[in-house]
Amino acid sequence: MSYVNNALEIRNLSKHYEDFQLDHINLTVPAGAIVGLIGENGAGKSTTIKAVMNLIHKDSGDITIYGQHLEDDPQKLKEEISVVFDDIHFNKNFTANEIAAICRSIYKNWDASRWNELMERFGLPISKKVKDFSKGMRVKLNLAIALSHHARLLLLDEPTSGLDPVMRDDILDMFLEFMQDESHAILISSHITSDLEKIADYIAFIHQGRMVFCEDKDALLYHYGVIRCGREDFAKIAEEDRGAVRRQDYQISVLVRDRQAAAGKYPDLVMDQPDIDEIMLFYVKGEQ
Repeated sequence: MSYVNNALEIRNLSKHYEDFQLDHINLTVPAGAIVGLIGENGAGKSTTIKAVMNLIHKDSGDITIYGQHLEDDPQKLKEEISVVFDDIHFNKNFTANEIAAICRSIYKNWDASRWNELMERFGLPISKKVKDFSKGMRVKLNLAIALSHHARLLLLDEPTSGLDPVMRDDILDMFLEFMQDESHAILISSHITSDLEKIADYIAFIHQGRMVFCEDKDALLYHYGVIRCGREDFAKIAEEDRGAVRRQDYQISVLVRDRQAAAGKYPDLVMDQPDIDEIMLFYVKGEQ
């Protein structure tokens, strides 16, 4: 199947609400890649996903899916995309089989064999009402729907929220299996950054409606560092080396963007390797 290099491109996306503004968001999801979208509650992650799906009217900006605008052929392109939220958005009085019948009428590429295979693999009852499903079962049902119409781009909004570690690991394995096709791509919004450390190729960070960075995950974790020091040692750190600063009563923590260079420059100072959560906290709560 032919595909372009980028599954999703968002350029200068803006959306204004009375109490919130999504401000000129730029984001690329390459084909063959998983991009993790992080940020605090209300940062704009779900708004971005809704704009991609054309569920909200954007004030400005350009969005392309495999090189095409959704407005040009919405029905065709929506076949290419599937959204997985943290809960099912069908009437919960329906059974899984009744939902499948609805999906068969919506998607031209609906694959009944694939649906049956996934339902069996997930151990989901086809005749039980969805309202009686557990949280994990509803997530798996969402994923079964997404994978049964051969979508190439998955948009995942907190898909593993509230699941136990074993269930989350099963779901993450499914995402990695989906990515065996190099034309596929995933944009996943999640507060569980340890999940993103396992599967994401890139990490994009939105804060207060603005894109702070989008970086290669391995490079992000490899290059960033945190210096822990007191006031006297803090004064030794050049201002240009201070990516962000957090002050506690007895310690100052300094985020540096090049851990190896900083370790060579300040060999006597304690240097730690931060995880994604800590890097995000520096940008949200630290002095820039």
